[in-house]
Amino acid sequence: MSGERGEKAITNPRDEIGKLPDSELVKKLLIENYGYAPDLVYEIRGRYHKVYAWKPCPLEVKGPDRQGVYFARIESDGIRLSIEGSFLVGPKATKDVVELDDERARRYLTGESVEIGDRELHGWVIVRWRNYFLGSAKAKAGKLINYVPKERRLRLDL
Repeated sequence: MSGERGEKAITNPRDEIGKLPDSELVKKLLIENYGYAPDLVYEIRGRYHKVYAWKPCPLEVKGPDRQGVYFARIESDGIRLSIEGSFLVGPKATKDVVELDDERARRYLTGESVEIGDRELHGWVIVRWRNYFLGSAKAKAGKLINYVPKERRLRLDL
């Protein structure tokens, strides 16, 4: 497990929306939180501050006005990666990555919050199991608070 100890930045990242270009703000938050930002175009959309990301392409495609994959969400205390966002950032992240064993990963994917034992780790972290990135969670008081959407949770017959 790697991570930054103590509380994250005190400022609210949502207050920066509109003051900086979207791509610049998202890259800044990714570097601060995870130590790495993929070279993508980022756009923050809607009242829930969802971040969409894509690679520029010279091919003109007719279709929906919006492009990109749901990548993250700007929260009041940092940036929370989607499962897809964790796959793009996780392999090169240098901090705030929490590795789960098989049992804790299974419980996490069913929607449970899991103990991590590191009571000093606080804030948004990338959750990894083996070579797979499972999304992001909020580390608080020695636990990972689960943010796996209900429709993407595993349903296990126990």
